[in-house]
Amino acid sequence: MDNTPRKIQLKQGKEASIKRLHPWIFSGAIAKKEDGIAEGDLVEILAADGSFLGTGHYQNNSIAVRLLSFKPEKIDAEFWKKRISNAIKYRASIGLINNENTNAFRLIHGEGDGLPGLIIDYYNGAAVIQMHSAGMYFSRDIIVDTLKEIFKEKLHTIYDKSSGTLPFKSGIELKNEFLLGNTGKTTIKENNCLFSVDWLEGQKTGFFLDQRDNRKLVQDYSKGKQVLNTFCYTGGFSVYALKGGAIQVDSVDSSAKAIELTNENVALNYPETTAHKAYTEDVFQFLNNIDNKYDLIILDPPAFAKHHNVLKNALQGYKKINQKAIESIKPGGILFTFSCSQVVSKDDFRQSVFVAAANTGRTVRILHQLTQPTDHPVNIYHQESEYLKGLVLQIE
Repeated sequence: MDNTPRKIQLKQGKEASIKRLHPWIFSGAIAKKEDGIAEGDLVEILAADGSFLGTGHYQNNSIAVRLLSFKPEKIDAEFWKKRISNAIKYRASIGLINNENTNAFRLIHGEGDGLPGLIIDYYNGAAVIQMHSAGMYFSRDIIVDTLKEIFKEKLHTIYDKSSGTLPFKSGIELKNEFLLGNTGKTTIKENNCLFSVDWLEGQKTGFFLDQRDNRKLVQDYSKGKQVLNTFCYTGGFSVYALKGGAIQVDSVDSSAKAIELTNENVALNYPETTAHKAYTEDVFQFLNNIDNKYDLIILDPPAFAKHHNVLKNALQGYKKINQKAIESIKPGGILFTFSCSQVVSKDDFRQSVFVAAANTGRTVRILHQLTQPTDHPVNIYHQESEYLKGLVLQIE
């Protein structure tokens, strides 16, 4: 790939969001582009008057450019080293590097770290990479070399799991593969809880690190409670509820593999417990038969909407499932409810939960408004990077 930036010029008036440091340029904002620009090429963005606006990766999509820099600078080895080093220094500053209680965290969070299209999760000496743009894929070697240089012997595995995240229009035939080592599974520690992580077969990079702080909050609320963890996947909330002193925890997921993972992780932490049961069942169906059984319910479904064209149906889904939980929870019960859909705004999600609560006629208080942890930083100029929304409700 030619590393000399090609030129793209925007239409009159379309530079405003770039001057506000929003890192995306949509295809409709482009007036003209230099001949021969290909998927993943480095491009220089010019305003209608020819003034420089930024440099980024081009892609043949509605999001046409993801900006890496808003000032004239070379996107070279020094650039990558500086950006990745800054991300790691930030994780050190928030206490996640060499932490005795937690050895898994998000190392690079796309736009939140000034590297749009790049996700790297760190699992106890293993880095799992997901690239969401061809430009990032073409920069893979230098990213990997930088990780090796910074971590040295502390990094024994690098696994590229981008085959399902690169845009299909990129035309890149990619298979998931090891770029360092060949370890496909490990045990991590999170707030002194143990979890088995399998990046070869697991969802995303293998584990949902974004719920770490919210799992700890569930622990704080669980003492003496009957707890229901729905869409349990790896059973993270279930383990924390048991740690918090729940008298019974039930985990539900429609996936038999998820239930297997949940049982494995519960056994890692509490091999002799009789306070946990797991059910392979549709969550909506399960909620039909729980009247007044649970003191604490967790609703953490997969993204109901990945695109704006299904937003309306997704909001109905959030309303339906929250209404069922609010109707069925014990008086005085606590509901943890989440949305991880990027296209669902905080206001949209809260409105769906509000309507759900109103339909039940029960008295509902908001105790906490939740988001993603500090290793998933939100770029203040890019509100789309705040994808995880949550509410903790108390229901009379």
